[in-house]
Amino acid sequence: MAELGRAALVVCLGLAVYALAAGGWAVVTRRRRLAASAQNALVASFATALVASLVLLVSFVRRDFSLVYVARLSSEELPTGYTLAAFWSGQEGSLLLWLLVLTGYAAAVVGLARRRRSELLPWVVPPLALVVTFFAFVLVAVSSPFATQVAPANGAGMNPSLQNPYMLAHPVFLYLGYVGLAVPWAFAIGALLARRSDEAWIISTRRWTLFAWTMLGVGQLLGAKWAYEEIGWGGYFAWDPVENAALMPWLAATAFLHSVMIQEKRGMLKVWNVLLVILAFGLSLFGTFLTRSGILTSIHSFTESPIGAWFLGFIALVAVVSLGILFARLPLLRSRTKLESLVSREATFLYNNLLLVALCLTILWGVIWPILSEAVRGEASMVGGPYYNFFLRTFGLPLLLLMGLAPLVAWRRASLRSLGASFAWPAAIALATAVVLLALGFGSSTAGLLAYTFSAFVLGSIAYEFVRGTRTRHGLDGGGWWPAFSSLVGRNRRRYGGYVVHAAIVLLALGVAGSAYDTTRSARLDPGEQLEIAGYTLTYVGVTQNTVANARELRAQVDVERDGASLGTYEPGKNFYPVEDQVSNEPAIRSEARTLGDLFLILDAANADGSIQLKAVVNPLVNLIWLAGLVFLGGALIAMWPDPAEERRLLERYALAPA
Repeated sequence: MAELGRAALVVCLGLAVYALAAGGWAVVTRRRRLAASAQNALVASFATALVASLVLLVSFVRRDFSLVYVARLSSEELPTGYTLAAFWSGQEGSLLLWLLVLTGYAAAVVGLARRRRSELLPWVVPPLALVVTFFAFVLVAVSSPFATQVAPANGAGMNPSLQNPYMLAHPVFLYLGYVGLAVPWAFAIGALLARRSDEAWIISTRRWTLFAWTMLGVGQLLGAKWAYEEIGWGGYFAWDPVENAALMPWLAATAFLHSVMIQEKRGMLKVWNVLLVILAFGLSLFGTFLTRSGILTSIHSFTESPIGAWFLGFIALVAVVSLGILFARLPLLRSRTKLESLVSREATFLYNNLLLVALCLTILWGVIWPILSEAVRGEASMVGGPYYNFFLRTFGLPLLLLMGLAPLVAWRRASLRSLGASFAWPAAIALATAVVLLALGFGSSTAGLLAYTFSAFVLGSIAYEFVRGTRTRHGLDGGGWWPAFSSLVGRNRRRYGGYVVHAAIVLLALGVAGSAYDTTRSARLDPGEQLEIAGYTLTYVGVTQNTVANARELRAQVDVERDGASLGTYEPGKNFYPVEDQVSNEPAIRSEARTLGDLFLILDAANADGSIQLKAVVNPLVNLIWLAGLVFLGGALIAMWPDPAEERRLLERYALAPA
């Protein structure tokens, strides 16, 4: 099996090198058959990556500990589901997953572009093949998942923090996002190489970018849910370097998805859009480097390894080549259209872009500062939560407000009269919200109060847009209100799907702002003693122990009451994993539908005398974060849903443009 896996990776590398060399030569010499051959090689690389992946999966299922990677990350006692997840829980397997997803994207791109007879496809193959070549080379020559040894009697097992159902999906979604950003980058570079300055490459990659951006967003929310339930500290995001590494390309891609609308509508920001695509893909590679180089300490990162230097070199290569091609094509990208007014929709999109990129770069600086300080001074100077929270408030609150302003402002130039008519209802809703919150005592946190007020304004503007559009559609088509509403969304899925996504971001902002009003208490409790917190009464009953397949469970029984009514018994505790010789926290969580918040119980310690150290946290509105994920996914699906009429119009618009 190991030989088959290694052979598949070697063939994959050979196919990628051929696709890169033959594809590059084909576009230089304009040889169509050679270009088609390079495309076929890129498609075939997916088949070989799939074979290698299946070999590794089968090895895990069979508990083939003669593979070093399998022995290091699984054991006989590990449940089957987590045994499959062990595929991507280590460095070599996660790189193989990168390669599998990348070649899958490449094969899908070639298939769809051929069906649509895209003139850009021959120019897109070499950039994609370059990335495939790098990852296949690393897996063949630097960090192979198929290294063998004399099989031990049992494996070392999996890190207990990874033995969680969310880890079955979280890495896969992240990789679909990370790797998917290679597609718009390849099309942007291909368009520049082909001397195409129109929007054809943007049209070709719109749904690819939306899909990658959606997967990256959902992956981060799944990771936040995993951290919330598994790490056992009462939070969902800690500004960990690797968490930041996933957030940065999502922010850059968000800026790109907004700014391309200006290029499509007004022919502006051509250079800026290419820069954003380069930044988003570069940051996805940088995030992979952070996780696998061992250069930073993180619960997500792997131990120090030799692939860090290779990744750093490849990131530098991608940046230099991309910027060099962009600089060489600058004369083609000059825009004839200028910004006519600072009060216009394109201006608000530009402000949105500047804030998103500013937030992205400040996070990047916080991530690389420890690396730079250690290189210069020999001592790592860490950047903590206060730094990131300051810039989140500084840039995040204006971004939240802009989400409500942008849909109400006209293109090119907005008049004061039209602005007053559009802003009246949303502004009134926001003002009423602020007054009510102040009356209820929410003024203790200025940032929280502003977040709630701005969120009310955004939701008001979204509702206003849907109501106004539905009323117009009803007047034009007649019939009922529901057909008018569905026709409105169906005729402009991208716009109204975007509004739904904005509503999801508002829910996320409300959930995050709720942390400004959370309550935490800790106490040492003997059996029968109580702890009061935010209206809850917690009574410690005793400790129980139990043994499951691969762990020994210790649970503290805590009776929970509120207003004299029993809410049940909850069991925070710890698990001890003998094979891994590690302990994990297992918090107990009570979700409240009425408040959309959680009571979060953590067993910090169980003492020999029968007492415990109990920590309780009340997180208001935290469940809005998970609800936001569902709304976000729904809005993204609406925006991505194919529109045949739009497809025909765009094909006619760009069919005759030469490459």
